[in-house]
Amino acid sequence: MSSYPNKAAALTVKLATEEPGEPLPERDVVSQYLATIGRRGGIKGGKARAAVLTKAQRKAIAKKAAEARWAVKGK
Repeated sequence: MSSYPNKAAALTVKLATEEPGEPLPERDVVSQYLATIGRRGGIKGGKARAAVLTKAQRKAIAKKAAEARWAVKGK
């Protein structure tokens, strides 16, 4: 996993410096890298956010979400 950022950096430099018209790299490399960083943020995202919020903030967020779920569409 640690090589993905290096691969992405090398790819960025290559794309910025090469002549136009050369074929682009496979999308799989880029997709794999983006999936990896997205997964990393998704795994810790909710827990990290909950640790920072106060009880009142969590309550307000939950209330807003409940109201959105129960709202009549097309009002």
